[in-house]
Amino acid sequence: MTTPSTATDLDLGILRVATAGSVDDGKSTLIGRLLLDSKAIFEDQLEAVEATSRAKGHDHTDLALLTDGLRSEREQGITIDVAYRYFSTPRRKFILADTPGHAQYTRNMVTGASTADLGLVLVDARHGITEQSRRHTVLLSLLQVPHITLVVNKMDLVGYDESVFTQIRDEFEDFAGRLDVPTTSAFPISALAGDNVVTPSDAMPWHSGGSLLDHLETVETASDLGSEGGVPSRFPVQYVIRPQQGEYRDYRGYAGRVEAGTFEVGQQVVVLPSGMRTTIAGIDVLGEELEQAVTSQSVVLRLADDVDVSRGDLVAGAGEHEPEVTRELTATVSWMATGELHERQKLLLKHTTRTVRAVVQGVSSRLDINSLERDRDASTLELNEIGSVTLRLSQPLVVDPYADIRSTGSFILIDPATGATVGAGMISGTHGEDYAI
Repeated sequence: MTTPSTATDLDLGILRVATAGSVDDGKSTLIGRLLLDSKAIFEDQLEAVEATSRAKGHDHTDLALLTDGLRSEREQGITIDVAYRYFSTPRRKFILADTPGHAQYTRNMVTGASTADLGLVLVDARHGITEQSRRHTVLLSLLQVPHITLVVNKMDLVGYDESVFTQIRDEFEDFAGRLDVPTTSAFPISALAGDNVVTPSDAMPWHSGGSLLDHLETVETASDLGSEGGVPSRFPVQYVIRPQQGEYRDYRGYAGRVEAGTFEVGQQVVVLPSGMRTTIAGIDVLGEELEQAVTSQSVVLRLADDVDVSRGDLVAGAGEHEPEVTRELTATVSWMATGELHERQKLLLKHTTRTVRAVVQGVSSRLDINSLERDRDASTLELNEIGSVTLRLSQPLVVDPYADIRSTGSFILIDPATGATVGAGMISGTHGEDYAI
């Protein structure tokens, strides 16, 4: 979620975009084309890419090299890690996350999409919707990315045939219609040739929807509208600042990032999980005092009363849909490890700034990516599978449903033996029972 901006006709703030789709559908090439045609790369960068393309024997400039930065990515011609690229036009700033298409790197796709305002699902016009296309669309839906745009790439390889695009678009819209997808749109393009990416293409006069960049420049997000519209205030505490000497020895502040809503001096707040109530005495940033802190700002809060606050606690606006304190969670989990997730498995759960021990109480269902039906007899999750999981926690967490607030409604699961991230979860419900692990 981005800091609210004063949107005008010439400045619509920042749009975070995540690419998705199957391997070799052209995600990296599309981002390279956006960077090139919007003049967001330097001449020496382009010269280096052109030289590498010639060395590989290509008769064209391999624009994917602009984003595939790892040596192993360049050698194999695939995307492994999430590559972030930044560029701007006179109307908007963009943060592009080029995410991997391979099934084994689904965890990286989830990382790139977790903070996105818009997801681009690329499909090769020759192959149509694939299982990985469906998997990524489901994940974008579960992550509640506000906008999903279908991009049918490589139209030049099917003779710019309108019927091919129409068939893929209709199949995608039918699939997305069964998901919780707020808005969808579709564009036929050729990232390699530049058709309909930055400028409308003469090769597809039957498409009247303009270019993809036009869409990206004008799509509206909540942050563009400058409205936090009743979103409850959330501030996970990262660090307690209390100098022990000098003129600031009586200072006590709590550093962190505003994850949702706004905080103002004099506002009544509650510190959770303790439940202590107080007011905000001051808001500091780099030695300056503010009257208000908004979403995505990193600030230091000073409280009017000397209450016990530690890292992992959460400051919330009092009386405005306060979060729940719980030791049991029901969540949709995307499993990212080669070993299965099973009942009684012990894991670490990291939620905002707090990490606790957790035990899997059970798997209640597993989602079929193709049919979107839930297998109620499932008891485990394998690599890249998605299911509903109940977890018991060693300590209470302060949470919201993911549908209400993405940042305080999400978590990651960690293997306690290796420290590797093995799952990502979106909280759907809680229980108040007190469990011991």
